[in-house]
Amino acid sequence: MRAISQFAKSALLSPLLISLGTIAMADKPYSEAQVRQSYLQQGAMAQLHRWYQYYENGNVGIENQLDILAEDVAVVSANGTAEGHDAYVAAVSQLPSSWQNSHELQASDVIVGEDGALGLTATITYQNLGMLEGGAVRALSISYDADLKTTDTPLPVFTRIAIESGAPVDAGEFQDLYATNRLLSLVHYWMAMVEHPDRDPEPFREVLAPEIDIDFGSGPISDFEELKAWVEGPASSVSASRHDVHNFSYSALGEDQYELTVDLDWTAIRPDDVWMTAKTRHTWTVSDTPSERFARIQKIRVEMLEPFAVIE
Repeated sequence: MRAISQFAKSALLSPLLISLGTIAMADKPYSEAQVRQSYLQQGAMAQLHRWYQYYENGNVGIENQLDILAEDVAVVSANGTAEGHDAYVAAVSQLPSSWQNSHELQASDVIVGEDGALGLTATITYQNLGMLEGGAVRALSISYDADLKTTDTPLPVFTRIAIESGAPVDAGEFQDLYATNRLLSLVHYWMAMVEHPDRDPEPFREVLAPEIDIDFGSGPISDFEELKAWVEGPASSVSASRHDVHNFSYSALGEDQYELTVDLDWTAIRPDDVWMTAKTRHTWTVSDTPSERFARIQKIRVEMLEPFAVIE
């Protein structure tokens, strides 16, 4: 594992310092808006992955599902339109509790409108055990077209979700994807908080285990006050940042205990308008209580894949 040098740490701590290297690019990898608005997209993706968890794990309460929906939400499907929380609860209460459901995200896109409204499209492979007799797996493609509105938190809420079932697909063996969606919602929520322009440490409390062991390379973090110092210090040394998530994987360590690994392509804009980039690999140890909004982080370690560099 390549250690992060003291000079790289300083470059992250002070945005006015030159980084380890320089990358010459004909064009920047993103527009300025795509970097500055990334936190909105991360929040929308966190909510998308939360949407599936209620259907995949019977210990996820309806309260968590309603938390991601505006009070006047419209959920449109082949079964009709459910408008508002009460109508949605009435609709999902008709689903057999014996069913097992799985949702594998194939593609997604989040568009940020000029007024801050969010449009989300997604395509998944849906698997079900229980609809067909004899334990057969039913599988089909499902597409989503949704709108979200921002809130005073890093998480937007759905105002409209239109669900369209597509053609059957090769069912294969049933895959339990609750852990995948649970952990990816945590990853995207963390990135939404890190990227959010308010740099508010308070929302991080919810996703921290009682005892934490975190090291991003700028010093160990063992409690909330130390994380708060990181959020208000190194994490705030850029005016905007974007983290593209790649190569997610996880392993189960025990009941409701996981280790996840994810690669992050980091693009940032310093206060002096200098653009920077880096690639890192995060390894997190996570504990999960399905009735809570999010799983909780116990440990984070970071491996530098490509060092901090200025984009020119």
